[in-house]
Amino acid sequence: MRGECRPKAAVVYGVPAGSGGLGQHAASLMCALGDDYKVHALGPARAAVWPLPGEVAAEWYEAPAEVAWWRARYSWLRWYTGQLQLQNDRCIGRWAAEQIRHLKPDLCYVFTQVGLETLQWARDNGVPTVLESPNGHIRNFRKVYETETKRWSSGKYRRHPSMAMVERIEREYELAKRVRVSSHWSKASLIENGVPAEKIVVFQQPVNLSRFRPAREFPPAKGPLRVCFVGSLDLRKGFVYLLQAAKLVGTERISLEVVGASGDRVCKRLLIRERAGLDLRCGPGDPLPTYQSAELMVLPTLEDGSPFSAAEAMACGLPVIVTNCCGSAEWVRPGVTGWIVPTANAEALAAALEDALSQRDQLRLMGAAARRDTECRAGMHCLDPLRRWLTADVTG
Repeated sequence: MRGECRPKAAVVYGVPAGSGGLGQHAASLMCALGDDYKVHALGPARAAVWPLPGEVAAEWYEAPAEVAWWRARYSWLRWYTGQLQLQNDRCIGRWAAEQIRHLKPDLCYVFTQVGLETLQWARDNGVPTVLESPNGHIRNFRKVYETETKRWSSGKYRRHPSMAMVERIEREYELAKRVRVSSHWSKASLIENGVPAEKIVVFQQPVNLSRFRPAREFPPAKGPLRVCFVGSLDLRKGFVYLLQAAKLVGTERISLEVVGASGDRVCKRLLIRERAGLDLRCGPGDPLPTYQSAELMVLPTLEDGSPFSAAEAMACGLPVIVTNCCGSAEWVRPGVTGWIVPTANAEALAAALEDALSQRDQLRLMGAAARRDTECRAGMHCLDPLRRWLTADVTG
């Protein structure tokens, strides 16, 4: 649907559109809306490189930098990053709602943390709304961090999400007409914590199959098994259990490459301690070369709605080991495209790594099956049901 007669959709997000996992959520949503709506994108500046094929015709409104993160490093807020995140998201939310009062959109599609003020305006003005929740319920999200902080640190948990943020997001759940998630695992988490099942819809996320594809030539399967992990070195991502599992298997049998970084002092200390003796390369950067040179990808996350790293790895022809506490477990066919293991369990991860080593000559065949599955599940065509739903159910 082209032309100026298209209805207006306002999209409110809290991270640069197209950057990182949350930014890719925003990017895919704008791709879904672009044909049928005049899109008004409200949030931090968009990423320099768009992560999906094609371009999006949108009017961009850049949120002001109300909270200066660099300045907070020299104030008491550096010890309370959860409070800092809350202040930042409130500023974006209030700014976005002020723009929306003038835009008067026909649809408000908002992301958790920054959508509360827009949802309040939409309720008062009878405008349909969708809230996108990228993970499980916010209370489960916080519980994971509290548990892991207690396990690995003597300090009190002061990071995101604060309890005030939990309350803010729970109010967003209440106000939204619909809540969109990207996996049945996320839906179950929301229902378990009190969100009505009839409000929740599941639409999967696409991955750029043109960019993330197998290498033309695979390195030979010699020496230590080449294993990769892509993601932040964060307690929720469970990286410490992967390092422990690699030691259980034998440091001379596993070569581990990590694409990611951490700004958390606890995680930095854990990385220094647990990497001792491992064949480990670690640093931020483009994950594509790592996917294309690895034999296996491991995602030891403790809570994740629809982790892009697993989808990208499978698109690159890698079998994967994932936990049962994330949406990507729904994509894995055990013994065919990978393994599913219990969360926070180094021994279970080690057993899966041992199994992969025992059938190393089959890993490329498993990876080829993973690529085929991803082509069927996560191409750009997976946005078509979302487009139809937005038109027929939400605004129809």
